[in-house]
Amino acid sequence: MKSFTMALAVAGLAISGSVFAQSNPAPSGNNTATYQVAQVATPGYDGQWVAPYGQPVHQKTRAEVYQELVHAEQDGQLQYLNSTLYAH
Repeated sequence: MKSFTMALAVAGLAISGSVFAQSNPAPSGNNTATYQVAQVATPGYDGQWVAPYGQPVHQKTRAEVYQELVHAEQDGQLQYLNSTLYAH
């Protein structure tokens, strides 16, 4: 029984190995379509995430985040959020 299972496994590997032998077939005539990926150069793109509307997102410094926090505390935004959204 073990030899039959082993023979079946070897036969399956031999058959499936030839399936992926040619991963990129050569063109055989006019009916073969070739696809090219266009690379669009975006001015000012330096590898950061780009928003859906196409403008790069400015990364804030610690000082800018701290100033926003101070401003939110002074004009009551944090108090409002704490009393409504985070009141649970």
